[in-house]
Amino acid sequence: MITRPHGRAPRAGCSQLLQLKIDEKGTRLGEKSWGASTVLSGAMGTMRSLRFISAEALVSHPQVARQSLDSVAHNLYPLLFKASYLLEQAEVTRAVLGRWPLEEFRLGALLGPSADHPQDLRDRACRACLEALVRGLADHVLQDRSRRRLRVADLTGIRDVQVQRCPCGRALGKWGRTRLLARTCCELQAEPLAAGRPVEVLADLFVTEGNFEAVVQALRPAGPAPLRVHCPSFRADSLSPSQLLHVLRLAGPGALRKLEVVHNVRLHAGHVHQLLAQVGFPRLASLTLPTKAFDAPPACASTPDGEDRLLASIARELGKMTQLTELSVAFSRLTGKIPTLLGPLQTPLRVLDLANCALNHADMAFLADSAHAAHLEVLDLSGHNLVSLFPSTFFRLLGQAARTLRILTLEECGIVDSHIGMLILGLSPCHRLRQLKFLGNPLSARALRRLFAALCELPELRCIEFPVPKDCYPEGAAYPQDELAMSKFDQQKYDEIAEELRAVLLRADREDIQVSTPLFGSFDPDIQETSNELGAFLLQAFKNALENFSRALRQIE
Repeated sequence: MITRPHGRAPRAGCSQLLQLKIDEKGTRLGEKSWGASTVLSGAMGTMRSLRFISAEALVSHPQVARQSLDSVAHNLYPLLFKASYLLEQAEVTRAVLGRWPLEEFRLGALLGPSADHPQDLRDRACRACLEALVRGLADHVLQDRSRRRLRVADLTGIRDVQVQRCPCGRALGKWGRTRLLARTCCELQAEPLAAGRPVEVLADLFVTEGNFEAVVQALRPAGPAPLRVHCPSFRADSLSPSQLLHVLRLAGPGALRKLEVVHNVRLHAGHVHQLLAQVGFPRLASLTLPTKAFDAPPACASTPDGEDRLLASIARELGKMTQLTELSVAFSRLTGKIPTLLGPLQTPLRVLDLANCALNHADMAFLADSAHAAHLEVLDLSGHNLVSLFPSTFFRLLGQAARTLRILTLEECGIVDSHIGMLILGLSPCHRLRQLKFLGNPLSARALRRLFAALCELPELRCIEFPVPKDCYPEGAAYPQDELAMSKFDQQKYDEIAEELRAVLLRADREDIQVSTPLFGSFDPDIQETSNELGAFLLQAFKNALENFSRALRQIE
């Protein structure tokens, strides 16, 4: 159960640390003068303001900090919060939120760079601090109505990264943050609360079977609730189609900006049409759909003229989303269907993922000549033999996107040594390109050195993901396509070639470019966090398939 916040603690009387209070101008109040020169020196050395250094000193002594909160000017609470988060003083973080005196609390803005403290803490998903934050939010709404000031708590803005820089090193990912917030909402719903305006909570939700029930209860309280959750971003995995539709209707689809339906949500085109037509997402800017999302439903009969009317209906619904600029439909078979799918869109796409969609010449020609091409910033065309099958349309598309393209992914595109010259010509106008990923292409060390030398001319390039050179596999053997076979290469030879490629960058004075070969894909924090649940889901799916197969065999017998 949620514990009610304790009453005001007694003052600490003559403690020297208590003198470290700060006013609106950042000056220290009190008669003591110890440490003043050190504070000034620290501020000059780290570019932190005197106000922030004072806040750090105060929160370093949690008991004194909690006792002193009522004496701190309201506009200094944001500094105390960031200082407590930086130093991982969770009990101070909870106390600051519990007594938050302002009408708004916006986590991303508070942790971001500021004039008082230029360091960006938004990539610190510190478990201790985030748990304290949510508990402090609960403390706040449990106070007497007269002491509640907070109207909006925006908990978005955290970036989940592979290596945590917080002192404890323990992260609370998006799924865990969703579960924590949902459980806190459910516990508060069981508390006897005085009437008052609820706090509007903005949170990015990640919902799976494991936290589905708690999220549903949080979004649909049986009675008055002190926290009202709104969702600008929603990610779903390991849910049934009916569960997905149910929770999305509760999540406020009218305000949703980003929707990711991934991996083990088994949708077909009928479900997608139902989702878009019946739920509706008028403000959606980013949409990701899972594998095979455009496959026809089992009972859907094909039309005599071959027209995919269901896909056309889906496209019309997408066309109603006037703010849609990001679309990811990887691993859906869309041969010849790209004009139908993208034609009705009213806004040019900035992000487009068509990896492994079995595109044909008509699809590539449409992309190259469409209004989307000149606005693309992120493009993934992995799994297509672009240079072999569609050289003219592919390079025309690159030319149209050259002024905006920042991230290009061409994994397993059958790019070989003889294509390098054309690829260099195609990439040379892409002066804004920051990331190039082309894993799984059978290129030799010689071809890679030539390509790297050309990539050095792209001024904003910062990241290259390159394939294991074919020199590292047995001579004459086919270049491996599956992950297991691909991982069996000559490590020593790879290290030598990788060092040669880094030398190419060093000679061009491009130490700012990071290079790597992530054989098993880039780090995905959401998959990492829910890997156990995902594994259990896959095992259950495999068990169900075996049972269905056994049942079918018995019926035949």
